[in-house]
Amino acid sequence: MPRKYIDCREYPSDMNCSVAISADTDSELLEAAVQHAVSVHHHEDTPDLRKQLGQLFKEGTPPLKKESTPPIT
Repeated sequence: MPRKYIDCREYPSDMNCSVAISADTDSELLEAAVQHAVSVHHHEDTPDLRKQLGQLFKEGTPPLKKESTPPIT
């Protein structure tokens, strides 16, 4: 199974969070991402949060530099 990650730099926030988390399994990545979202971003640990985070996982490892995101039009 390929490594997966989630990268806060891809989702603009007031705090400009630069944390990227990677793991070998979806369950391990989800637990780490939920802990981060709750403790740093003050989200509530809900089934909806877990579902949303799981949909943001990408295969591979986080890039060293922030990837530019296209503007929303």
